[in-house]
Amino acid sequence: MAKIQPLTAAASPSSSDDHPSQQAYTVWMKSLVFNGNGCTVYGPDGAVAFRVDNYGCRGGREVFFMDRQGNALIRIRRKGFGMVRRWEVCRCAHNGGQEEEATPWFSVRRAEKGGAAVAMHGGAGTCYTIDGCSARKSEYRVRGVDGAVVAEVARKQTAAGVVLGEDVLTLKVAPEADHLLFLGLVVVRGLINRSL
Repeated sequence: MAKIQPLTAAASPSSSDDHPSQQAYTVWMKSLVFNGNGCTVYGPDGAVAFRVDNYGCRGGREVFFMDRQGNALIRIRRKGFGMVRRWEVCRCAHNGGQEEEATPWFSVRRAEKGGAAVAMHGGAGTCYTIDGCSARKSEYRVRGVDGAVVAEVARKQTAAGVVLGEDVLTLKVAPEADHLLFLGLVVVRGLINRSL
């Protein structure tokens, strides 16, 4: 499997000063599969941790977020059309190699001011918002109900200070947060902007 250079604390002084407990993932908005649409997620150790491969067209109606062995962890489906479009996300459970029924987890819909609203299944409403969801910029934040930033996505910067292309991102998440949820949100945002 491919491996990249892990992001060190020295490469990102703001993360070590402001949030010393945050963990960083590198998200490359390209598939490892030739002629595939998707993305690859590298863990804090620099090894491939997760991947998304969509063998159909960009922004497909259904994509799977998988671990490095190819087991589906999350299923993302696009529902509706135009302004009422939303993305429904389900967790996939496995039982001895047999895939079980996916259980609904959360949904994402566009919100005013170019953002997106995230609602947990069975919840009372919006629990997270994504700022700058419809913009073509690579940098954006996920905020909780109280407005506090719970995850940040920005272009990856090397230890030497070189900023990589717009398709190489760094996701910073607190260790107590559900990392899979925020990685799923990065994939949904890619689907919203048709960059995946």
